[in-house]
Amino acid sequence: VLDSSPMYGRAEAVLGTLMKARGNRQRMFVATKVWTRGREAGAKQIAESMRLLGTPRLDLLQIHNLLDWREHAVTLRDLKAKGAIRYTGITHYTVASHAELKAVLTEQAFDFVQFNYSIATRDAEDTLLPFCQDRGIAVLVNRAFEDGRLFQMTRGRPLPPWAADFDCTSWAQFFLKYVLAHPAVTCVIPATSKPKNQVDNLRGGAGRLPDARTREKMIEHLASL
Repeated sequence: VLDSSPMYGRAEAVLGTLMKARGNRQRMFVATKVWTRGREAGAKQIAESMRLLGTPRLDLLQIHNLLDWREHAVTLRDLKAKGAIRYTGITHYTVASHAELKAVLTEQAFDFVQFNYSIATRDAEDTLLPFCQDRGIAVLVNRAFEDGRLFQMTRGRPLPPWAADFDCTSWAQFFLKYVLAHPAVTCVIPATSKPKNQVDNLRGGAGRLPDARTREKMIEHLASL
């Protein structure tokens, strides 16, 4: 899964170059976003994103941070009907946005929603995650590491030995597996600029996941540090 946006600097152009070099586009789930005001401006931005990514079809197109979402929703529906995108979505990254995300998803149909959720910020468990699970809306999770704050909390601390019970060998995997274990979560996009961290993050998606009782234990352990 490659999740990008026009607001991420040269990310789309770099991804396009890498995908062309590797030649395995069919193995990649390519997602980007529209992030501007106005339907015409949005359509132009989407076309430019596809050009930079070097693909005539996106797996997922999202409305970034709900910016002018009503205008862009029309464009997304049209592109999906034409087969230019597989799935539509909306995104945000703050707890304060959860109520609005739910309201938008109640009013109009989107295939995906992206929002913040972590072992330390579990507000989404109260309403948004159950809502998405009931509606069959796929969930992409951002800020699973609390922008690095979770690593500050655990720096110099050993993993609890029982983390091995769910194939966990690092704190990054500990935090990712907590999020992935929620039945409503489809995918986590942890974000990193370091290849070694990316390898570690990917291992968070392998092996066993903690059950509900273990997830409670994980919360209690983090709180005790």
